[in-house]
Amino acid sequence: MAALALDVVGIGNAIVDVIAQADEAFLERQGLIKGSRQLIDAKRAEALYAEMGPGIEMSGGSAGNTMAGIASLGGTGAYIGKVKDDELGRVYRHDMRATGVRFDTAPLREGSPTARCLILVTPDAQRTMNTFLGACVELGPEDIPGALIAAAQVTYLEGYLFDPPRAKAAFQKAAELAHAAGRKVSLTLSDSFCVERYRGEFRRLIEGHVDVLFANEAEIGALYETRSFDEALGAVRAHCKIAALTRSAKGSVIVTADETYVVAAARLDKLVDTTGAGDLYASGFLFGLTHSRDLKICGRLGSLAAAEVIGHYGARPETSLKQLAETAGLL
Repeated sequence: MAALALDVVGIGNAIVDVIAQADEAFLERQGLIKGSRQLIDAKRAEALYAEMGPGIEMSGGSAGNTMAGIASLGGTGAYIGKVKDDELGRVYRHDMRATGVRFDTAPLREGSPTARCLILVTPDAQRTMNTFLGACVELGPEDIPGALIAAAQVTYLEGYLFDPPRAKAAFQKAAELAHAAGRKVSLTLSDSFCVERYRGEFRRLIEGHVDVLFANEAEIGALYETRSFDEALGAVRAHCKIAALTRSAKGSVIVTADETYVVAAARLDKLVDTTGAGDLYASGFLFGLTHSRDLKICGRLGSLAAAEVIGHYGARPETSLKQLAETAGLL
C-alpha cells in the first residue's frame, strides 16, 4: 500500500440506479417535486418501482460516477462505499472494478440490501431521484483506510453522505486523514435539499477542511441563503481555496481568493438526461487538477465530461473521455 499512488479516492453512497422515463403527470400523482432528490424507505421504494415504466439498471452513486469518469479520462482512483454481499452489491463491485477503479470496501454480510435510486426522467431531461440508502448507512470510520487516503492527491467527498450518521463520521475521518498526509480534500454539495438540512455543518466543514468545492447554482445559493449568484460567489471565495460552480447551459465559474474564470459549456448535440452532469464535471476538473492543468483547462475538461454524460441515459460515460479530451486538444 505504501507504494500506491492515486489521483483521487472518492467516498460516497454505493447505489444502483434504476432510470425510467416519466411525464410530469406521473410525478404529480406520486407527489414528487420535479428535479428533487428525496430519501425513501424500503416500502416506498417497492411501491414506486412497481408504478414506474420500463427501467435501465446501472451502477451509480454520485462519487462512484465521478470516479468512473476519472478512470475514463485515464486517471487512477479508488472508491470507498458500502454494498451488501447480494446480487446488486456484486454487480456494483464488478462494474466499479471494470472501469479500472480500485474498490476494496468490505461488504455487509447481513442487514439492509444494496442501495438503489429510482430516477424518473421527464421529457425536458430533468431527473427526479428517489433513494433507498440500504447498506450505505452502514459505512463507518472503520471503512476508511489511512494508507489509501494518504496515497491519493485528492480525497473527494460526496455531500449526500451527510445523511447517515455513521457515514458522516467516516467522511470527517477521511478529511482529517487527508490533510494530515498533506493531501487535498474536495467536497461536492450534491443537492440543495441536502444543503438545507446541513447548512451549518457544511459551512464549518468548508471553512475548516475543504480545498476544492463543487456546487451548482442552486446549491451554492442554499449554502449562503441567497438567490444572488454573485453574492454566493463572493461569499465562497473567502472560505475555500478553489470553488467550481456549475450553471447548466451557462457553463461554470471557477473562483479562488483573487481570480475568477468563466468557462463555457461544451457543445451538446442533444440533451437526453441530466443525471450525472455535476458528477462528471467533477471528474474532468479533478483529473485536470491532479495532472497539473491550469484551472481554466480543468473547467473545460469538466464541461466536456458533463456534455458526454447528458447526451445519453445513465450517469457514467459511454464514450472514452480521454479520446474526447485528446480530440478537443485538452490532453
